Amino acid sequence: MTAPALTVEGLVAEYTTGRRGWGAQTLQAVSGVDLVIPQGTTLGLVGETGCGKSTLGRCLVRLIDPAEGRVKLFDTDITSARRRDLAAVRRRVQFVFQDPYASLNPKLTVHAALAEPLRIHGLHRGREGARVKELLELVGLDPRHGHRHPHQFSGGQRQRIGIARALAVEPEVLILDEPVSALDVSVQAGVINLLADLQEELRLTYLFIAHDLAVVRQISDQVAVMYLGRIVEQGPADTIFTQPRHPYTQALLSAVPVPDPRIQRARRRIVLDGDLPSPLSPPSGCRFRTRCWKAQDVCAHTAPELSEQGGSLVTACHFPAPPAQPTAQNQHKEVTAP
Repeated sequence: MTAPALTVEGLVAEYTTGRRGWGAQTLQAVSGVDLVIPQGTTLGLVGETGCGKSTLGRCLVRLIDPAEGRVKLFDTDITSARRRDLAAVRRRVQFVFQDPYASLNPKLTVHAALAEPLRIHGLHRGREGARVKELLELVGLDPRHGHRHPHQFSGGQRQRIGIARALAVEPEVLILDEPVSALDVSVQAGVINLLADLQEELRLTYLFIAHDLAVVRQISDQVAVMYLGRIVEQGPADTIFTQPRHPYTQALLSAVPVPDPRIQRARRRIVLDGDLPSPLSPPSGCRFRTRCWKAQDVCAHTAPELSEQGGSLVTACHFPAPPAQPTAQNQHKEVTAP
């Protein structure tokens, strides 16, 4: 079995809202998450906006300090690393942001932006120019355009520059936070193919955060489904997409478009009433119960633990069951939550 590149144990991340000492409240964005990502594989992390995906990703590179739990990068405990040691840690695990334009200094040329991390980490001294050329070629861009500024590139090209900047320090793990959500579908495909090629060539490990399940299926080996700060289902991508057991996963998959018009017309969506509850005051017991059509009394009193369902699939539900129709064809019985 491949050794884990990233191991997350009992991770908790909290924010304090309001004025300190006056109406202050604690918001628990991540609530006891456990994850294992084997080296050279991709874990897709999916869920609605506000479920804690991005906060989790930022904890893995210590952009946010977790309140509890542990993150291990191979054999290095990231959560216990001192501030002066974080530079070495962040060389090994890099972050690719959703908006590449916001993460690139508009005053710097692309060449300068890619050379900056090399100088910070003392890499490729005396041959920064050659390394920048290699990076641009690696992500499919013309090195002759290195004198340009970020605004002179398209959205897809800027995301490739963001990926090149992350790769400049030769990391082992990339945290990709919605890296293609702002791009056109045709451009998305090019970036996804690039990430797949880079992973194979450089043996990278990815945490791919997204809400687009069609994209997640294309790139992921494993998928974890997150709801209101907790993982509710996790397993191999094929199993998650064909035989999910958690009703929330089934609802998400029922919304994925199908390219076959006949199947698209025949399928019926699982419709969830209401919005995601506030993480300031999550429901008792199972956090999904207020939107779940299967909820019973036990769901209000006892939070379900992740339990094995077969085929390496684990689900946190008191009443896990396969979907009414095979999700391999993305067909679902319509259910409306109370």
